[in-house]
Amino acid sequence: MGKIARYLNQLIVGNAFDSLEMLEKYATDQSVLFVKPKLVAVPESTEDIQKLVRFCGQLAAKDIKVPITLRGSGSDSTGADLGSGMVILTEKLNNLLEADKRERLVRVQAGITLRELNTALSVNGLTIPIAGHESETIGGLISNCPLDDYAKLHGGIGNFVERIEVVLADGSILQTMRMSGRAAKKKAAEKNTVGKLYSKIIKLGDKQAATIRELDKSPCGRAGYPTIAKALQKGSVNLMPLFFGAQGTLGIITEVILRAVPIEKSTRRILATFDEFEMAQKFLEMVNQMKPQRLNVYDVRAIKITEETGKKLGKIISKLETGFVVYAEISRRAGATLRKIESVRNVLPKTTRLLVESSKNKPELDEFDNVLANFAGQLQSDDRPPLMTDFTVPAENLGKFIEDLKVLETSIDAELALYGSYATGCYSLRPKFNVADKDFNKKSVAFVRAGSYIIRRQGGRLAGGTPEGRIKALATNDEMTPDEMLLYAEIKNAFDKYGILNPDIKLGADATFTVRHFRKNGA
Repeated sequence: MGKIARYLNQLIVGNAFDSLEMLEKYATDQSVLFVKPKLVAVPESTEDIQKLVRFCGQLAAKDIKVPITLRGSGSDSTGADLGSGMVILTEKLNNLLEADKRERLVRVQAGITLRELNTALSVNGLTIPIAGHESETIGGLISNCPLDDYAKLHGGIGNFVERIEVVLADGSILQTMRMSGRAAKKKAAEKNTVGKLYSKIIKLGDKQAATIRELDKSPCGRAGYPTIAKALQKGSVNLMPLFFGAQGTLGIITEVILRAVPIEKSTRRILATFDEFEMAQKFLEMVNQMKPQRLNVYDVRAIKITEETGKKLGKIISKLETGFVVYAEISRRAGATLRKIESVRNVLPKTTRLLVESSKNKPELDEFDNVLANFAGQLQSDDRPPLMTDFTVPAENLGKFIEDLKVLETSIDAELALYGSYATGCYSLRPKFNVADKDFNKKSVAFVRAGSYIIRRQGGRLAGGTPEGRIKALATNDEMTPDEMLLYAEIKNAFDKYGILNPDIKLGADATFTVRHFRKNGA
């Protein structure tokens, strides 16, 4: 064990490691990158994190940079869970600290997973309704702020967080809350780190007011720090929104207060198949107006990925070679809605199959759910690298976007089967690439940039559903205006003047570094 790891083990209650086995274990996440850290730390408390951050800050002040990357579940697909310095794990910071059943409030450590939290909340009939991210930590959900499948109805993770506690770049603690302009100015007058931070953000709000107003008007995604528009709102200040989508670049979230909601007792599933997207979109739009819990659409070719594992497709789609599958969940209480869906059965194309869940067709829908579960598992394979996931395209342009995809398919000679949530407008592509190909790096970068171009051409955002990390930054950093880049750089500097908090992602992502660290042969 090296000197630094030994020193850190004396400094904190938790543990620090520098063994090759541990470093390689945390050199990968769900992205296509391999970045080996120099240290892995497993803190036991917020105080441990403060000591680790202060240590790295003191080194940075002497021009010795040990960048810090916070890691929860390691499920990020943009490379934001990886760092070349110290990786701090939150696995020991996973406690439910306090619960108020009457107010439906819960205080947790940021390392608790959504599954762990919802299991505890379910005893009281409560939940945090986020879809598809159960293994993600609460801190990770805030840092990535994913546009999940339930977000159209429930608003996403940002709708349930009341306050957060953050360790700043010098080890100070920030407790967020919305303050009136007068209270914020009083806080900004304090001669400490938190006071100085408020002062810088307030001044930045005045200086960059025009750029911030433009961000608030535009359908900007999660690249950079566009939530500055929510942080400075109606003469008040709340620094919390800045941490949504920041990917650990502004501070380390340690505790969170969330407001839970009652569990939706049950839903009914709806499934329909279509030969052409035009008819599928008409059906999607009708269902979307009924406020479904979930409304997804799949290019059949995407689901056929499951055949690569030997899985037999369900009867519903086994005979479909091309086309689209619409899959929805609607509250069982919405009887009128379900009857309206049944009423259009006779006007649908003869080749369309429509299932509204009943005791008779439940086994078929269960079988399809199993196909989707297998499909989700297949998306983690190395031969389908997540180069273009969780991007947004507005509903009115989705048909045109699919036409653009056909052109891109031909140019790169790879199948581009779309899947995602029509309700939120968040989609993904997972084409089959050969990571062992000597030109894989070059082809991947070209694919990301070409894909980003056609997404923007149709009014969407590559980083619309999740932030840019390292992978999406290959395109998004070049697409920002100089005013945006300046604003975001000033925000980063206000929080992290020495640049020790995940400095190589988002604005600091370097294309040469990213491409050089692409994994090969599933390494």
